[in-house]
Amino acid sequence: MTSGGSVLEARNLKKHFPVTRGLALQRTVGWVRAVEDVSFVIRPGETLSLVGESGAGKTTVAKTVLLLEKLSGGNLLFHGKDVSQFGRAELREYRLNVQAVFQDPWGSMNPRMRVKTIVAEPLAVNTALSKQEIQRKVLELLAQVGLRPDQADLYPHEFSGGQRQRIAVARALALNPQLVVLDEPVSALDVSIRAQIMNLLKDLQTTYGLSYLLIAHNLATVRYMSHAVAIMYLGRIVEYAEGDELFEHPRHPYTKALMSAALPAHPDDVTEEIVLSGEMPSPLNPPRGCHFHPRCPQAMDVCREVAPVVTQLGGSHQVSCHLY
Repeated sequence: MTSGGSVLEARNLKKHFPVTRGLALQRTVGWVRAVEDVSFVIRPGETLSLVGESGAGKTTVAKTVLLLEKLSGGNLLFHGKDVSQFGRAELREYRLNVQAVFQDPWGSMNPRMRVKTIVAEPLAVNTALSKQEIQRKVLELLAQVGLRPDQADLYPHEFSGGQRQRIAVARALALNPQLVVLDEPVSALDVSIRAQIMNLLKDLQTTYGLSYLLIAHNLATVRYMSHAVAIMYLGRIVEYAEGDELFEHPRHPYTKALMSAALPAHPDDVTEEIVLSGEMPSPLNPPRGCHFHPRCPQAMDVCREVAPVVTQLGGSHQVSCHLY
């Protein structure tokens, strides 16, 4: 994970949430280690996907990138500069350059606002454009995401889920960001609409050189969209590789289990079925050694005592597992 020419680099990100007891005199009785030593690089025009079960820490990473959560440790670097050292003007610039599209477009829009107002809001707040210029820009943005000019006067409830997600994409692109965080952007949509939105996102990436941080659990979506993939388990990255490399040569037992649970690309493909026992442990009280060992079909004695270190397998393929 070299950082040459990166848009965003994460170095050993940590996010711990305090667990408190008592109402009047609250005291901290423990820590939920939601994200622990997570490192990755996102390059211009590329997509990095974070993959894992619910509770793996993917969305917490996204929130730290969007500065919605304060880091407990580690560093975020934007074009090589540490975000924690930014002054007010640089932070504003960062927020304009890092936008988001969320899973539920319905929940992120004001139902009483017309679409033209929703898309215009970032422009009205953050730029000195005139009303006419904003109006022209809004119609341009709607056209870019495949919506008609006459739809600008409609309200969110008059659109389908896929169309609402197009509006959310238009709003995210209004300020010409460099990085867009996509938090499960197609998981709430019908399968037939998912492909349309994914194609739209890929086309926009090609046209504008956008970088994406994609949070997802659907492996078909991830494979189609990603240049690099990081597999997360209980707050840590357990495997990291270029997209094709990871799907063709998964190494970590957890990655293999996720792949075996996904539908094969072709009905005749034979995949090894790996069934994981139990559920992901609590980040409040993670297991000793390798966090995955209680569910791992290949666990050894060393896994129960010693946390694995990151092993480089060639190229950018990295895995944290005692098997390697």
